[in-house]
Amino acid sequence: MIKITFPDGNVKEFAKGTTAYQIAESISPRLAADSLVASVNGATVDLNRAIEEDASIKFYKWDDPEGKHAFWHTSSHLLAEALEALYPGIKFGIGPAIENGFYYDVDSPVPITEADLETIEKKMIELSRNKEQLIRTEVSKADALKNFTEKGDPYKVELIRDLEDGTISFYTNGAFTDLCRGPHLPNTGLIKAIKLTSVAGAYWRGNEKNKMLTRIYGISFPKKSMLDEYLAMMEEAKKRDHRKLGKELELFCFSQRVGQGLPLWLPKGAALRDRLEQFLRGVQKEYGYQQVITPHIGNKELYVTSGHYAKYGKDSFQPIHTPIEG
Repeated sequence: MIKITFPDGNVKEFAKGTTAYQIAESISPRLAADSLVASVNGATVDLNRAIEEDASIKFYKWDDPEGKHAFWHTSSHLLAEALEALYPGIKFGIGPAIENGFYYDVDSPVPITEADLETIEKKMIELSRNKEQLIRTEVSKADALKNFTEKGDPYKVELIRDLEDGTISFYTNGAFTDLCRGPHLPNTGLIKAIKLTSVAGAYWRGNEKNKMLTRIYGISFPKKSMLDEYLAMMEEAKKRDHRKLGKELELFCFSQRVGQGLPLWLPKGAALRDRLEQFLRGVQKEYGYQQVITPHIGNKELYVTSGHYAKYGKDSFQPIHTPIEG
């Protein structure tokens, strides 16, 4: 038997090898239904992971950051499964959960555009309805390399080479198997609503010398009403986008010749900016701040000391030659 300590301090005994899900179910079927992952001795794990020793336990639901992270991480695996079914020969980079949703970087044999997202969404929903279990398998480094080498997935092979033996695990949902540490949802059936939001380019491992992959962004929810609410909120946010308001109110404009994201303040915007700066200076003075002004440029030694100088190439700053009149 093992002793399980709950957040309220209560301790109960269970048979060795009992899963976190079974523990939740013994307390309340509602708790088991609402829980997405669990914390066991401080580590977030799958609900179906067997517990072999005395442990403290806590359950995470949708409203918890850990619950959302697992939900969106599993959604990225569901996206990958759908992509592999729709685009035979596709190669996979990484597919993490992010602050709001998830993405997967892929190397597709044919271009994937935003026009394709609806078809991919439908395939994801079709697969989610199968309630595919997320099955974890711990593998040796040699077996992991063999698996993805035979599959012809060079990005996974590169990732595995950087890992230590004894720390590698696979997760399988349906026909798709991925290199992953987890944790994940018990099954894909918990994912009820999906929206793939955009397609972008991303260099493999963030290195511009590597190949540009296709990054597909998405978000998912346990209820369709949550997705509807999210999409409505995004539409409202678009109406308040600073770029849209700046143009409509004649505050600032942009020029490709100047550069993306570099605003040119128009008279109304300059006046507004001046008022904000005056307000800020007043608040700073009230709280005892004293203003200092430093030059826009500095001696080379300053940048050598800061470490910035070494980052610039020999050709970063070319001399400017001006014609001499006379």
